[in-house]
Amino acid sequence: MKRILLVLTVAVMTTSCGVLANVDASRALYGATKALQAATITDEQVQSYMRQYVAKLDASNKICAANNSYSRRLATLTKGLTDVDGLPLNFKVYQTNQVNAFACADGSVRVYSGLMDLLTDDEVLGVIGHEIGHVALKHSKKEVQNAYLTSAVLDGLASTSTTIATLTDSQLGALGEAALNARYSKKQENEADDYGYEFLKTHGKNPVAMIKSFQKMLALKNASGAKSSSGVNQLLSSHPELETRISRITQKAIADGYIKVK
Repeated sequence: MKRILLVLTVAVMTTSCGVLANVDASRALYGATKALQAATITDEQVQSYMRQYVAKLDASNKICAANNSYSRRLATLTKGLTDVDGLPLNFKVYQTNQVNAFACADGSVRVYSGLMDLLTDDEVLGVIGHEIGHVALKHSKKEVQNAYLTSAVLDGLASTSTTIATLTDSQLGALGEAALNARYSKKQENEADDYGYEFLKTHGKNPVAMIKSFQKMLALKNASGAKSSSGVNQLLSSHPELETRISRITQKAIADGYIKVK
């Protein structure tokens, strides 16, 4: 009897180990599949998915009419900004007291009226240039790829084909949250800052405006504290190390002669 029990115990243990091995193998295959899906997602897929998400955002926010003073001001600021490396740009203003702005991989740029209340024209353009920089430099696409890796709800959307799916509300929410709440690396932020800096210069603006815009937002955040009702923390939370970046851009402006040191 003892021998029979021992055999049965070994058999159970062997079967269990086999199940665990299969589970581990399945998890490894699942992870590898998701990584492949993320790596092979095309620009067209990213643009389509973000276009769907922005349409959902537009429907849930109050958009300033074309004849609204905010819209007219933004249209004047962005006159001539039709595309970035062939990607068509479209601009709209959200009527809200939040201090925010974002650009998506589909070319959509949304500026909050609260930001426009806080900043001068050149400063607003500097923020826009920075946000467009994340798109032009493919940082936004990388965040969508990260969303595939981290969100189970997006399983199976990407493939080696160019198939473009219609996303559900839950998929749009998961993808949009990952893309718009991205935590960019220090290197990516510096690259986007450099892009925005050159963006201002290219359009005949003084790049010092970017420094001033960051200083204003940082001052507002410090004055308002963690419970800022202005919404400025939403913008700054995805753009860390602002003091360091201000210092870096200032040194760049000094070297280029935009800031005179006595």
